[in-house]
Amino acid sequence: MIFLTGSDNSPATLYIDGAWRAASDGGTRTVTCPADGSEVGVVSEATAKDVEDAIAAARRAFDEGVWSSKTAAERGDLLLAVSEQLKERKDEFARAEALDTGKRLVEAEGDMDDIASCFAFFGKIADQHPGRLVDAGDDTVISRIVYEPVGVVGMITPWNFPLLQVAWKVAPAIAAGCSFVLKPAELTPHTAILLMDILDKLGLPAGVANLVLGDGGTVGAPLSEHDDIDMVSFTGGLETGKAIATAAAPTVKKVALELGGKNPNVVFAGADLDAALDNALNAGFMDSGLVCSAGTRLVVQDTIAEEFVDKLVERAGKIVMGGPFDEKAETGPLISEAHRDKVTDYVKRGVEAGARLRVGGNWGGPEHEKGCFYAPTVLDQCTHDNPAVQEEGFGPVITVETFHDEAEAIKIANDTRYGLASGVWTSNSGTANRVSRALRHGTVWINDYHPYLPQAEWGGFGRSGNGRELGPTGLEEYREAKHIYENTEPAVTGWFPEK
Repeated sequence: MIFLTGSDNSPATLYIDGAWRAASDGGTRTVTCPADGSEVGVVSEATAKDVEDAIAAARRAFDEGVWSSKTAAERGDLLLAVSEQLKERKDEFARAEALDTGKRLVEAEGDMDDIASCFAFFGKIADQHPGRLVDAGDDTVISRIVYEPVGVVGMITPWNFPLLQVAWKVAPAIAAGCSFVLKPAELTPHTAILLMDILDKLGLPAGVANLVLGDGGTVGAPLSEHDDIDMVSFTGGLETGKAIATAAAPTVKKVALELGGKNPNVVFAGADLDAALDNALNAGFMDSGLVCSAGTRLVVQDTIAEEFVDKLVERAGKIVMGGPFDEKAETGPLISEAHRDKVTDYVKRGVEAGARLRVGGNWGGPEHEKGCFYAPTVLDQCTHDNPAVQEEGFGPVITVETFHDEAEAIKIANDTRYGLASGVWTSNSGTANRVSRALRHGTVWINDYHPYLPQAEWGGFGRSGNGRELGPTGLEEYREAKHIYENTEPAVTGWFPEK
């Protein structure tokens, strides 16, 4: 991990206008590992002035065209170089991510592979969508659609997949020719710092990439409100997303929001039940359930529900919790004590509303006292109006609902204000096709759960947000379409004749 200091020995971990610097008031934040409370590092805490400086640098860089004037192939080459650097420094990045989040090192290593693939994908397609000719119906007219960068982008990213969510925004923005100001989650900043180190060493022009660290009120809010920001891209909770959209409205800037989900995982009686059971555990408990697309809403056919849920409960109770470098651990902690308190309250309210607590619902054993752990939990016999079914708990908690037939399965699965992801388990191809088409979710997995591809769009219906990340559409989010109409034989129209 890089450690930078200013002239007064304060950390210089803000990256503004091509230079590392400390906060203008010397402010800092201590980052701790949620697995045991140990100190990970001390980073700069930006002020409002620092944010203004970063926005001004990004604005100048974009207006002067220091990056947007580069060819799309040149921009793609830089992204490919970033991907290679991430592969070479994988161990360093994975360790930093594991310490910040508390997640198991093997999970962080997998994230780094996905991040390198993301940069490689956008590097490869950067010059593949140059625009198109439009048939104007007139041989004297050349009509073209060209794509240009949206401008200066404010990026606000969450703590659950710190660098992955950064990559999903930074890679297409660089490919499009934008400048940006990035605010990662204040609890997990270190891999964003390391990424800026790569961009700096690869020679990205000053002002194109800017990093400001700090809380949402001081650092995040200006990225939604500022006149010099052309677009804001946010991944996080619904209420914060609504506030960002409201703040962005007066300047009518482009807004892209990925706001989480309440994702049903539907299991039909004819499915491969061993695979469905194994994947139900992955869907709900992978990364401690701290996944926006987690399948924490298990919807299982009534004829197999009792046996299926009994097995789920038995296996959930055997999942081993531990820190990043505990080789016996199968899942890690939550991000903070405050978040654990929210999950605790969420489960309590679910039980009070009639759910049956089958396993979990506690903070683990004595060996987990120093960390922010919450045991894998199953709430059975849930009804659709239970708050644990309708609200995003964002923790290792699976709720169980049952259905009788296909129509009821679809109705239950779509009974949510969100629409990010869902799963369908069946051996019947007709059922798989009908149900997957009927589900109002941005991603539907059939006989699988969680894999994604950088070349396939990601995003949700309903209150899961708007816009898409990844895929060709993920690049288009950071570009504007322009129509250029050229008359090659200009002539007097005579519409207003001389008099």
